[in-house]
Amino acid sequence: MFKIGIIEKIHEDGIKLLEKHPNFEFELIENISKENLIKKLPNFDGVTLRVAELGSEILEHCKKLKVISRHGVGYDNLDIKYLKKNNIALLITATANAVSVAEHVMYMILSLSKGITEYDKIVRTGNFTKDVGKIETYELLNKEILIAGFGRIAKHLIKRCLAFEMKVNVYDPFVDKKTIELMGGKKIEDINMGLKTADFLSIHMPLTSETKNLINLAKLKTMKKKAIIINTARGGIINEKDLDTALNNKIIFGAGLDVFEKEPINMDNPLIKNKRVLLSPHSATFTKECTARMGIETVQNLIDFFENKIKKNMIVKL
Repeated sequence: MFKIGIIEKIHEDGIKLLEKHPNFEFELIENISKENLIKKLPNFDGVTLRVAELGSEILEHCKKLKVISRHGVGYDNLDIKYLKKNNIALLITATANAVSVAEHVMYMILSLSKGITEYDKIVRTGNFTKDVGKIETYELLNKEILIAGFGRIAKHLIKRCLAFEMKVNVYDPFVDKKTIELMGGKKIEDINMGLKTADFLSIHMPLTSETKNLINLAKLKTMKKKAIIINTARGGIINEKDLDTALNNKIIFGAGLDVFEKEPINMDNPLIKNKRVLLSPHSATFTKECTARMGIETVQNLIDFFENKIKKNMIVKL
């Protein structure tokens, strides 16, 4: 019998998978304080993980732990070095969230390009015709988008961009030219060159020491004044102070952010009051369909791991 810790609630469809499986018993852990996790986690062979942080000071108490199944694809809330050293497997929901996030990117691109927030406000305040012509809006036809990172989400995004007849450039040093071209994109070897010509930048990279603050004021200054940046990956990839400066000084046109360097976002973060940025609370995956898929996939990964059936694309190479 394998003991599983469900750290924070997941969709009921995932729970049902465990309930009907004879070889697993589980416990829901809603209190994610460090003290409670240190107390609870040593009992488990495997755990699911959402936003709680599992550093070495917690993991060192988990001598039975064999696997962590992430409810998502990012893992910057984990001590990866500890997992590797202690042979603890890390699994991700590799396929569950791609469509919802790709659609969220398109929603942000369209909202910012078409001035939806401003137009909505005009109608609601009774200014149906006043100042309408002063709002800058743009078509997507023939506009150039740079997709930075070409994983599962980006592969769904490129289809949607091509449907709007956009020109798609892709920067990802780990993906070959042929793969990108077969999907209708053009491989860019140097992200700095790609930024100079991009009308849109959509970020789909993990947060690492190499990507932290990758998009800073120096790079923003090389972009078009009408450029729009979308980030649904990880907040630390964009320097938020630099982005605020660039927006206030009209160095770029706008930004759409679903992720932030600190979450929940601090209310004194200047981007909160910046009218040139569209914000959402790390909610790109919160569609009904996606949350169900993620719950199921998170649990199925655990089951497959212990039954030696886990698919390679679900395992993170540590």
